[in-house]
Amino acid sequence: YGLYQARQANRGLERLLVVEGYMDVVALFQAGVTYAVASLGTSTTTEQIKLMLRSTSEIVCCYDGDKAGRKAAWRTLENALPSLVDGIQIRFVFLPDGEDPDTYVKQYGKEAFEAQIAQAKDMVSFFYEHLYDEIGQTEGEFARSKLSQLAQPLLEQMPDSEYKNAIADTLSVKLKRKIDVKSVDRVTQAKN
Repeated sequence: YGLYQARQANRGLERLLVVEGYMDVVALFQAGVTYAVASLGTSTTTEQIKLMLRSTSEIVCCYDGDKAGRKAAWRTLENALPSLVDGIQIRFVFLPDGEDPDTYVKQYGKEAFEAQIAQAKDMVSFFYEHLYDEIGQTEGEFARSKLSQLAQPLLEQMPDSEYKNAIADTLSVKLKRKIDVKSVDRVTQAKN
């Protein structure tokens, strides 16, 4: 919802801001944030991501800071993995608990809202933050094994790109062993 209006309001659309509901888009537009669109669901689908990437190379997903918002953000990240080629930027921002874009922009204004957007986490940071939340407080070999179990299938979904290399490099450091992106690609091709 709102993609047409965002394209009409912005020549050379630098970024799209994805929010959950159409009322968020309306309130943001009224406040002067004219690049918001709504997924109208609990997460942004693969098809919606592909459609947005036809208009811009940067997507910022803005969700509520509660558990449901973080869950929706993770599903969006999973849906974005096949589209993460070089030159694409996907970031995530979480508003304080109890706030959504509609209420936040009305209470604090456009500048404060856009300051939140400017602090959005890059995809790789959110990727690892979420996986560490899944693992919990464990350390050592068990934690490294669990991290590998969670990350490898996600890496397999990604096209060869700097994103994939960055995640693989970070994973190598965390697992204390080299992750060969080419072998992940071979495993993926063998499954297809």
